[in-house]
Amino acid sequence: MTDPRDLLRAMYRQFNAREIDSVLARMRPDVVWPNGMEGGYVYGVEAVRAYWTRQWAMIDPKVDPVSIAQDQNGRWVVEVHQVVHDLAGNLLLDTTVHHAYQIENEQIVRMDIE
Repeated sequence: MTDPRDLLRAMYRQFNAREIDSVLARMRPDVVWPNGMEGGYVYGVEAVRAYWTRQWAMIDPKVDPVSIAQDQNGRWVVEVHQVVHDLAGNLLLDTTVHHAYQIENEQIVRMDIE
């Protein structure tokens, strides 16, 4: 079984490289994913694909894990350094956020932004 920390680190690398199919392959088909731009959630891998495609057409986000630990509820919480530029290269955001993942059978079931 893959260590969840390795799974998550690989996911962030692939997201930053815009390897969308590789990242989506790590999710359960009915994944619940936060819509950090517009609010709420999207449901299912195709909805995540559409959300990211819209997002990347407007901004250039980069997220790098700083630490990964399991919480008391069994979720994997990733402290993330998030840097977002507009498509002209202007800095929009440079912050730290926490992403919390529910993982089952080596697949992402749900992610929340905390």
